[in-house]
Formats: sequence, C-alpha cells, structure tokens
Amino acid sequence: MTEWTNVVAVAAGNVHAARNTGRSHSLGLCADGTVLAAGWNAHGQCEVAEWDEMVGVAAGWRRTLGVRADGSVMAIGRRDDGACDVEGWSEIVAVAAGDWHSVGLRSDGTVVAKGLNTRGQGTVGGWTHVVGIAAGYLHTLGLMKDGSVLACGDAAAGLDETRRWRGITAVSAGSHHVLGLTEDGRVLAGGNDSLGQCRTQAWRDVVAIAAGSTHSLGLRSDGLILTTGLKGDGQGQWMQADDAQSGYA
Repeated sequence: MTEWTNVVAVAAGNVHAARNTGRSHSLGLCADGTVLAAGWNAHGQCEVAEWDEMVGVAAGWRRTLGVRADGSVMAIGRRDDGACDVEGWSEIVAVAAGDWHSVGLRSDGTVVAKGLNTRGQGTVGGWTHVVGIAAGYLHTLGLMKDGSVLACGDAAAGLDETRRWRGITAVSAGSHHVLGLTEDGRVLAGGNDSLGQCRTQAWRDVVAIAAGSTHSLGLRSDGLILTTGLKGDGQGQWMQADDAQSGYA
C-alpha cells in the first residue's frame, strides 16, 4: 500500500473476533474511480483491477462491494452466503458490509440488504428517510434524516440503546457494539463493553468515528485521534496525551 496514490477513500475488511477469523483486506478508492486492494484474497475479494467509475467501496470479511456512478453495485468474493448477490440493486448511493450480509442505501432513502439474516440483520425493507448506513457482525444501523437511528439484528450489540439516540450525525458498527456521533461532537456507544470499546463518554469535539471489531476510534477537530478498547495489536498506538480521556488507557 506504500505505492497507493490519488486515494480519496479507504475501507477495511473488519471481522468479528473468533478463532477462525483475523484475516482481512484493505481497499482504496482512487480519484479516477478505480479501486486498489491488498491483503487476504482467498475468495478473490481483492480482484478489483477491472473496476472503474466507482464512487464508493465497502469491505466485508470475504468480499468487496463497490458503488458505481450510475447507482449500480458490483461485488466480488465469497458468494455462498448470498451477500454478493447485489447485481440487481439500482439507485444506490452507499453500501456497507457486515460479516455475512451487505446493505445498500438508495437515493430515495430506502435500504436494501442481501446475505444471511440469522438475527434479522437484513430486515430493512420498511426503512425510509435514511441518510447513512452501517453494518456490523450480526446487526445493521440506519441513520435517519431527523438524527434518530434505526437498528435491526442482534440486540446484544446495543440496538435498544441505539433506537433511543437523538441528534446523531454519523453511525458506525463494530462486531458487537455501536457508535453514534452527536451534533455537538460527543460520541455515544452501546453494546458489548468487555474490552472498554464503549468507553467514549469523555470524548469531545469529535468530527468522525469508526468502530472496529473490539475497539473504537474518534477523530477530533484538532486532528488528534482518540481510541478505546482492545490495544493488544497496536490499535491504540495513535493515542498520546489524551489516553485518560478514553476511559480505557
């Protein structure tokens, strides 16, 4: 990835933490609409060299999704679970990839999903007025125009809390937890907090968020990155003077 240039967006193939996982891939969306990929390629998820006219990408456990400028969606990787069966989607403006399901946001604010639905994570058929989406291990989030949040799937990921959130401008889904960025720069979190991944209560002036498998990141307006949760593999190496703010130094 040291040779990647003109990249305008990136995506990481996040996976839930288990003994049969841990391998993933990374994507880069270039300014000219092409896509770069590196990492685990056992299911062909990195074979995107022919893709063009892309405006968005998402990386799942064993697949890659791409939104084209015409609103259609391309998918490559493992097809066994149905999460790559997105060829019929149209008018898509954004995609999200969970472990075994794919989610698409349409230009009219409705949402579509493909793949496994074991915990109801694909039950998005009635969603409307959605402006943002996120997909976790077995759950899906939809950010509504009014700042509230829709959620479906595994309730243990904090979905009941999420449905009570208001004034949200962005959402992110980890393996078993969820994050919400508020209008005033705070970060709300719900779900599994066994490794401190939800300890964001002290964070302020945050402008962007990301939820990993068992950690959380927040980008502050001054450029500092806040992190909390599992740091055993270096996930927290950006944290410097503000370790105490994370609540899980």
